[in-house]
Amino acid sequence: MGVKDAVEAIGKSGKPGFYGGNVLAVAPMMDWTDRHCRFLHRQITRRALLYTEMVVADAVIHGERERLLGFDAAEHPVALQLGGSDPAKLAEAAAIGADLGYDEINLNVGCPSDRVQSGTFGACLMKTPELVARCVAAMKAAVDVPVTVKCRLGVDEQDIETALDALADGVFGEGADALWVHARKAWLEGLSPKENRDIPPLDYPRVYRLKERYPDRFVGINGGIPDLEAAKRHLGHVDGAMLGRAAYHTPSVLADADPVIYGEVSGDFDYALLIERMADYADRHIARGGRLGHVTRHMVGLFHGRPGARRYRQILSTEATRPGADSSVLRKAFAAVDLESAAEAA
Repeated sequence: MGVKDAVEAIGKSGKPGFYGGNVLAVAPMMDWTDRHCRFLHRQITRRALLYTEMVVADAVIHGERERLLGFDAAEHPVALQLGGSDPAKLAEAAAIGADLGYDEINLNVGCPSDRVQSGTFGACLMKTPELVARCVAAMKAAVDVPVTVKCRLGVDEQDIETALDALADGVFGEGADALWVHARKAWLEGLSPKENRDIPPLDYPRVYRLKERYPDRFVGINGGIPDLEAAKRHLGHVDGAMLGRAAYHTPSVLADADPVIYGEVSGDFDYALLIERMADYADRHIARGGRLGHVTRHMVGLFHGRPGARRYRQILSTEATRPGADSSVLRKAFAAVDLESAAEAA
């Protein structure tokens, strides 16, 4: 679904089509959800909303845009996630993203990395909800596509009841089209970014209470969601569910997304066709000066749990990174997978 489809799907709610009902999304993940990862995910699910890695507003404005922001038209609907805390710079970066064709602009208020903290954006913005609201207002004034926010429950010693409500009140008050909540606190002191993904306890009911407070606004949930069935359970309480590491490490978890979440007619997923599409894509990338490993590094977990998966991983891990490797390596790896036998631990 691209911009044209989204516009045509606008209903009484005034929301673009991909926010018109329950939404499944793949989370923005640094170093992971690059354009090659998103292209792979789009071949598996037609409907899920995809996100870029976070890109700092200054980089969008001054950096090499094709390298930082380029994407394949097949990726729609795809959202650009921005990092920053200067309303004017975020507005300029949002306008650039919208002009390039992104279907949504998202503001990161959840990343706890040291680099983000030193720039006074990401999760530390939970401490300044008024500034976040000003950022949203500036971005909304600059673009016609949805402007959304992704945040945490709070940071450090904040009370998650008051902190999350303050953030939501501010951004919804300035017209944010959606608020995605990673249902954990972020501890800016004492925990590494990796630890912040696991150690702070999940509190899904807190996000549910936010949705009860805002019945007419889009509230989505993220954090520790392992599969589509869990996502569907969350959708009984909120408007959107966002898969992160589960979708990256085992991309096949998305294979039933369209029927399970969106009610489309189900059928056996065609992995052979997927491999051919990815092989063609890889060859195009190589022809532009890229390397096979740029694409296949996101495909290593594709057949997790199936007979032959270990051999598939070995081939990709060793041969796809060699100079001159082309799509024949991907086809060779796929030939090692037994799709006919019952799944078993690889």
